[in-house]
Amino acid sequence: MSGPALILFSDLDGTLLDHDTYDWSPAQAALEQLAVLEIPLVLTSSKTRAEMEALRRAMGNHHPFIVENGAATVIPKDYFETGPEQVTCLGAGRDDILAHLQRLRAQGFRFAGFADMTDEEVATHTGLDLEGASKARDRIATEPLLWQGPEADLAAFRLALEAAGLQLLAGGRFLHVMGRFDKADAMAQLARRYRTRWPGRNWRTVALGDSPNDQAMLAGADLAVVMAGPGASRITLPTGQRVMRSRQPGPVGWNECVLDILERDEYH
Repeated sequence: MSGPALILFSDLDGTLLDHDTYDWSPAQAALEQLAVLEIPLVLTSSKTRAEMEALRRAMGNHHPFIVENGAATVIPKDYFETGPEQVTCLGAGRDDILAHLQRLRAQGFRFAGFADMTDEEVATHTGLDLEGASKARDRIATEPLLWQGPEADLAAFRLALEAAGLQLLAGGRFLHVMGRFDKADAMAQLARRYRTRWPGRNWRTVALGDSPNDQAMLAGADLAVVMAGPGASRITLPTGQRVMRSRQPGPVGWNECVLDILERDEYH
């Protein structure tokens, strides 16, 4: 690899992808510049492996990626060394999560997860087509859900999950039940792989996100890029954190911020 020793870890919905249309074309200029400079762009999302693989093919992205809010990292074949594709899970399996959610439902908590929905229902809630909805339901170690109970019960639901070693994260559209891992854990794992494979380079991480489920990843990066949007005001970062904030949401803001980063002398 040549060029600046940067690794970009980017959220998708509301960040690189338009929140409503899932379009990334306004970011094309920045994406092309990253490719020219051979700067890794690690797509990092609540999306599933199947969804991410289709998106990466469409974008022409060939770098590792992070699925289901950090549930697993996927390293393409022959990327760091010669060998097959590597999928590494960081948390509890989905079957365990679903079993616990069933117990909580029996206690009176009201919610609907992807496992409770048909492809048609998931399509209605997400705007995806049926094929996309099916891919969204094909999960490794997380369960998105819509809360249907009183707001007052949500705190008790969260505590019950924590007692079982699980957590509840708020995403752009859904609440996500998952193990005690997050995007930051997956980002750190992949950053170590880059530093081990190319130890002579001064790797620096840039994270881009727009909602509270990106907070840990943003806080763990050398530079945090907080995208404009309804969730941005709920992101709290450590004192002294290097932060850039986009003026516009989605791929338009993403494009402006990434091009600005690439033009700075400190990254050359």
